Order: sequence, then structure tokens, then C-alpha cells
Amino acid sequence: MQLSPARQKLDHQLGLLQEDIVTLGEMVELAVRKAVEALKRRDVRAAQLVCTNDQSINDRRYDIEIEGLILIATQQPMARDLRLVAAILEINTELERIGDYAKGIARITMLLKDENVIIPTGKFQRMADLSLSMLSRALKAFVAQDADAALQIPREDDQIDALYNQIFKDLMHKMIAEPATMEHSNYVIWAAHNLERLADRVTNICERVVFLVNGEMQELDITDCESES
Repeated sequence: MQLSPARQKLDHQLGLLQEDIVTLGEMVELAVRKAVEALKRRDVRAAQLVCTNDQSINDRRYDIEIEGLILIATQQPMARDLRLVAAILEINTELERIGDYAKGIARITMLLKDENVIIPTGKFQRMADLSLSMLSRALKAFVAQDADAALQIPREDDQIDALYNQIFKDLMHKMIAEPATMEHSNYVIWAAHNLERLADRVTNICERVVFLVNGEMQELDITDCESES
């Protein structure tokens, strides 16, 4: 069946917005990887570059938001198309916040510099790898509108929580044994917290994918209390 010119135009604009979201996701993933690498190496110059490049992420986020709002105003999408635009705008915000986490980790590197504090680099790298894998697959689920995949991805968050809890406990023991390390150990804990929150943002993205496909908002971050009730 031949699509009307209006339908073709709407489909084209929606496709461009989805491509923009994927590009923003790639920018954010690269920022996180560079921030974690800078922290592992105590590379202040690389960390400064992550902070500077965050403006590009912010600019892309605002461009997508404006394009989405213009599409709503001019094309007046209905039903599933409107859900898609709503999902794009929400995911856009989640990705920008993940970019902020990368900048936060970079700032911590700049604060630590050459201070004598233990950074559990192996656990940090594992947290980054797991959370960014979740992010990449969540965006693929969004493009493919695959609700089944989106439902499964947040289950992996437990692994990231476990790594964060181990980092927290190890550094707390360090602070108790050596109170002079408290300030800088707290910086390291906060960097790990940013990676833990990254995974939570991915869960939010997955919820939007499920909403896009099924038209229902579903809580995917099930706490221990909720799972036992």
C-alpha cells in the first residue's frame, strides 16, 4: 500500500530522531569509557577532556529535544507514533544524565590527582563493562522495539550492585583503619556510585521501550521487598 506523503514525512523524521538517539548513546558510552580509563590511570588531562566534551553531549541532547517537540507541534503524531516521540524524549534525558556521570567520574580524577588512595581498578572496569553492555543492548532494543529484550536487561543490575557494595565495604574498612584516607576514599566511592546509577538509568530506558511497545508503564527495578511481597 502506497503511503501518503504526510506519512512518509513523519516516518522519515521519526527515523532521524532514532538515529540521533543512537548517536547520542555512542557519545555517552565513549565518555564513560574515557572517564573510567582516566580514573584508572590518574590521568588529569584526559579527565579534563571528558569534562570539556560533555558540552557536545548536552548540545546533542538539546537538539534532539527541540526536534522532538517541533515534530509533535507540526505533525501531531497519534497513538504509537506519539509514544515513540515520548520515548525518544525520555531516553534523550536519561542519556544526558549518563553523560553527567562520566563528567562526575572525570572530576573525581581531577580531585584525586596523585593522592595515595587505593582505586579498585578491576572492579571499576567490570562495573563499566557491564553497565555499558546493558546500555548498548537497551538502545538496540529501543530501535528494534523489542520489549522482551528490554524486560530482561535490568535483571543484570544485581551484578553491578554487588560490585558497588564490595567497593563500598572495602573502602569503608580502609577508612576505619586509616582515617586520614577518608576524604579521598569517599571520592572513589562516589565514582563507583556514578556507575551504579548508570545501570539504574538503563533500567529507565528499558521501561520506556516496554511502554513504547505495549502502551503500559511497568516497573522493572524490583527491590527485595517488592519481590518478597
